[in-house]
Amino acid sequence: MIITKMKHTSKLSVLACGILFAGSSVFCSCTDKFEQWNINPDEVTPDMMDADNLKTGALYSQMQRGVFVVGQDLGGTYQIHQMLNADNYAGYFANIKDSYDIGNRHSDHYNMVSKWFTLPFDDTYPNIMQPCKQIFENSDEGSMDRAMATVVKVFGMHRLTDKYGPIPYSKFGTDIAVAYDAQQDIYNQFFTELDQAIETMLTYVASGSTNYLARYDNVYLGNVNKWLKFANTLRLRLAMRISYVDEAKARTEIQKALDSEAGLMASTSDDAVFHNNTNAFSFTNPIWEVTQSFNDMRMGATMDVYLNGLQDPRRAAYFTAVNGEYHGMRNGMTSGFAQMAATTSAANFESESDLPWMRAAEAYFLQAEAKLRFGLGNGDVKDLYEQGIRTSMASNNVNSGVDAYIANSTNTPSTSWVNPANSQSVNVSAWVSTLPVAWDDSANTEKKLERIITQKWIALYPDGQEAWSEMRRTGYPGWVRIATYASASGVSDNDLIRRIQFSTTELSNNSANVQEAIKLLGGQDNAGTRLWWDVKR
Repeated sequence: MIITKMKHTSKLSVLACGILFAGSSVFCSCTDKFEQWNINPDEVTPDMMDADNLKTGALYSQMQRGVFVVGQDLGGTYQIHQMLNADNYAGYFANIKDSYDIGNRHSDHYNMVSKWFTLPFDDTYPNIMQPCKQIFENSDEGSMDRAMATVVKVFGMHRLTDKYGPIPYSKFGTDIAVAYDAQQDIYNQFFTELDQAIETMLTYVASGSTNYLARYDNVYLGNVNKWLKFANTLRLRLAMRISYVDEAKARTEIQKALDSEAGLMASTSDDAVFHNNTNAFSFTNPIWEVTQSFNDMRMGATMDVYLNGLQDPRRAAYFTAVNGEYHGMRNGMTSGFAQMAATTSAANFESESDLPWMRAAEAYFLQAEAKLRFGLGNGDVKDLYEQGIRTSMASNNVNSGVDAYIANSTNTPSTSWVNPANSQSVNVSAWVSTLPVAWDDSANTEKKLERIITQKWIALYPDGQEAWSEMRRTGYPGWVRIATYASASGVSDNDLIRRIQFSTTELSNNSANVQEAIKLLGGQDNAGTRLWWDVKR
């Protein structure tokens, strides 16, 4: 791992010997190679930052690039972080490659490959936590620098804890061997940090200022009001995540989000998108790279069943057509890859496409659930649900067929997945939802929730991490079971994978703390153990 050199090395140089070098082939005793290891020719040095007043900006940009891993020729890293990870587990994508350097049984079969499940952990700390720590060391308490960095940190790190469970968070940078926090404590800290960041940004806006760090922000170009809406919607997302395990805390945080003068994301102009070719930074879109350039992954069978069965007008926005049709691959298959590659749909991204982070549609689905389950917020559940669909359509530039789709009470998800390579079908009717899109006021609360989450799942594309988290949290939507389960994964046949294992480099170099983390996890360190908030049966 490359760690950007900094002035105040007393704590971080110590930490570099532990968690931040996880995944490196060299685990240091902080020798004379420290300078060599810690200077990346592609990153600015502290001396350059001092000269150009880039201390905060360069580090802030680095944090943003670390959330979804963007850059030139980073498709393979993104693939392991996201696509061969949560995107598979959510059913958005499936593997189309016959074998990788680790063999032909891997995460698509729920087989835990050590260097694959280690990579997200090992990359996230130097690319999000470390630059955030440096920003805090180079800025004052209550500063906008800290507020802006905090929002990105919480967004990035909630994705990491939702993969693993307990992770190092509150004690990051304090010791060589870093202790892990329980996931409940991490979430509570998220809420506290968002409180502080939102208060700082509100004060800044009240003073008459509207932009900050515009030169270094590839998401909102420094628009603080947009970041406030994003932070508030993120709070609502995290509050709903814990709603089955800690309803009292969830209600408190939901109400804060709904009452905040900052408001929530409400229209496509509020969509958080990491823009390409902005602020002198360009990247190869990793989803295009993996599905079209590498030709490694395709639409998943679960996405196939929902989009085709519901005749969803977002199909063409999400995926490429093959002979005018959209077909997916079943996760966990072990043969027929060459034939499937020619008959299944790639993701509809171009090499220079932007990369979505979070869209405004999610805010409406979150509000619909809050109103349905807790009676919190304004508006009608049906109206919020339908507005979520409309906003998702608008974000994907779908302008026709929207009203008919929302009103359709006939089309349901497909009851069979048809293998496009040989026309053989698999009956999936016992696995997936049977509900049409049209709202039904006479349905019970659980059926109403199923509708909300199913449409939310479709709208969250291409962020399989959030979609997978919602599937674990709510049980919706139903998914096409993978074809082959890895017997050693800890996941029972026909069950959904619940997490990924702890980093193997951490097990080697921070073993005592990892063993304590396993106790915090409350189960074995395998893919079948549920996270703290994953309690609904």
